[in-house]
Amino acid sequence: MDTAALQDCIHHRFGQVKFLETALTHSSFANEQDGFEDNERLEFLGDAVLELCISEEGFKRYPTAHEGQLTRIRSQLVKEQSLAGIARELELDRFIRLGRGEELQGGRERDALLADAFEALLGAVFLDGGFEAARRTILDIFEDQWPARAMLPETKDYKSRLQEVAQDVFRDRPVYVLSGTSGPEHEKLFEVDVTLPNGERFRGLGTSVKRAEQEAARMGLEFLEEE
Repeated sequence: MDTAALQDCIHHRFGQVKFLETALTHSSFANEQDGFEDNERLEFLGDAVLELCISEEGFKRYPTAHEGQLTRIRSQLVKEQSLAGIARELELDRFIRLGRGEELQGGRERDALLADAFEALLGAVFLDGGFEAARRTILDIFEDQWPARAMLPETKDYKSRLQEVAQDVFRDRPVYVLSGTSGPEHEKLFEVDVTLPNGERFRGLGTSVKRAEQEAARMGLEFLEEE
């Protein structure tokens, strides 16, 4: 198995190539051939190494992010679909050894299989070169995968999300001011201005102060996301 191109892609030359060969051996192949170990144990190890390295790097990259934000970032980076995409970029599918049945069923294209093989590859790097070698490989592969800033939970309202982004970007909070009302009493509209720490101001309208604040926050959040 000529894996020189793959080793070049991950910037790690294996001293013990048997680890790499095992990482690329699917259980379907090992079940059909005598004398081959499958990659499931290496996948278990690689998963743990990957989570630790991504957690450590996220902790360093986003010093003001709270636990929930860091968890969400890590989840996005190490989810099956993301890992399968990286495996395809590395052309890992070319090197995986599959059994005949798995091959015929399109296993080489399955996200789960590719993600598992990628984690097994990281486990192999760890066994071959130690934690620092695995860490270098992981940080190099994921260098362009990190978001510009800590992602925020989708479930939060605009006002809460804007406050978190402002704290992250400016280390300060936005300020809300009721700037006016209009319309008859039974159809009154409220106007709320939100001023960001950098001086940018946005006005929201709503049938209540809270709704006006949410609208102003939405506008401020969209501005920051575009910036």
